[in-house]
Amino acid sequence: MALFFNQDWFAARMRAHHLTPETVARALGLSAAQWRAVTRDQRELRPREVQALAQLLGASPQEIATEAGIGTARPPALPPPVEARFRALEQRVAALERAQSASSASAPKRPGRRTRR
Repeated sequence: MALFFNQDWFAARMRAHHLTPETVARALGLSAAQWRAVTRDQRELRPREVQALAQLLGASPQEIATEAGIGTARPPALPPPVEARFRALEQRVAALERAQSASSASAPKRPGRRTRR
């Protein structure tokens, strides 16, 4: 998935369909400035704009969304060995915390210091 608006891909598609940036902006109901903001990753395309671009450029809406950098990016899952190590560390920390609280609860109480009046 593209993380950013793929200017080269859109420029090539627009050339192939003999479209100018102004024509594309007009077809999407955008101003030239709004279209420039889209191409500079300063504005995300709306769903209806994705549909219109797909028709204009002869691509699927999914391809438009991908090349425009639209999508819900999910962080990759941790590889199993790392995840297993993380769980093991959590268990060890929990065991240490239990042991520490048990030893402090069973420790003899020291008399407190008396202050002079």
